[in-house]
Amino acid sequence: MALKMLVNLQEEVTCPICLELFTEPLSLGCGHTFCQTCIADSKEADTSPGGESSCPVCGIRFSPGDRWLNQHVAKIVGRLREVKLSPKEGQKKDLCVQHEEELLLFCKEDKKVICRLCEQSQKHHGHHIFFTKEAVKECQEMLQAALKRLRKEQQEAEKLEADIRKERTSWKHQTQTERQRIRTEFNRLRSILDGEEQRELQKLEEEEQKTLDNLAEAEAELVQQSQLLKELISDLERRSEWSTVELLQDMSGIIKWSEIWTLKKPKTVSKKLKRTFRAPDLSEMLHVFRELTHVQCYWGKKIYWVFKSLYSDSLLEVCGFN
Repeated sequence: MALKMLVNLQEEVTCPICLELFTEPLSLGCGHTFCQTCIADSKEADTSPGGESSCPVCGIRFSPGDRWLNQHVAKIVGRLREVKLSPKEGQKKDLCVQHEEELLLFCKEDKKVICRLCEQSQKHHGHHIFFTKEAVKECQEMLQAALKRLRKEQQEAEKLEADIRKERTSWKHQTQTERQRIRTEFNRLRSILDGEEQRELQKLEEEEQKTLDNLAEAEAELVQQSQLLKELISDLERRSEWSTVELLQDMSGIIKWSEIWTLKKPKTVSKKLKRTFRAPDLSEMLHVFRELTHVQCYWGKKIYWVFKSLYSDSLLEVCGFN
């Protein structure tokens, strides 16, 4: 009896739109109550400011000011949600709470287990009704089919995950190998540049030493001639103090030799380097290299597709195209 009263009370606080216990119940001027969300989302609701709407049950028009939050119903719903079935009532969980009949049928439209009296009610009129055993069998078949499909999807996901891990490892190895190759190639280029630098410095040093030797030789020759000139000038200065007879008697000697003596100029040494080093434009060389690489890749692909259209994959692999 108590269970039936509880069922009747539950029907009183059930929203006629969503058929669930009220959530934030709003009462209209006509006396009907709905969930706040249900009445707002109903097709009879007018969302324009100040617009009137119709009650989904009786059709009476109401304005936004004609509805209010029903605190009394809200309290009843709250207490009803807290009610728990006693052990005695729990033994009747396989019975219809409204008719206390055995739950033998299943309503496909409402997705609920019902009794024979429920089937005859207006609420389930025209619905597709099945025996619970048939519904459970169909449900189990659907469940097994879903599990089979999902397990297959899981296997596929695990396989894809393993493939991705393998690709990541392969990609890391590939990039690490390429990184090492790049470092090796640039170290080789640096070695070549260092060698070229030493050769250029050696050539410059040889040219510097040769020019310095020529200048030193010219300087030594000028020093020797300067010494001879000093001695000649000193001798002539002494002779200028001689007597007339002594001077005239020596005219054919030192005087004659001083008249014919001429300064011997050293060989001219170039003041400019024979060759100056010009570093190659590496940026331009790299640009040309990249252009050639793009052209090579382009024609390589063209040749590959030509061969692929003419020969089998195994022959292409033997030729080194795969």
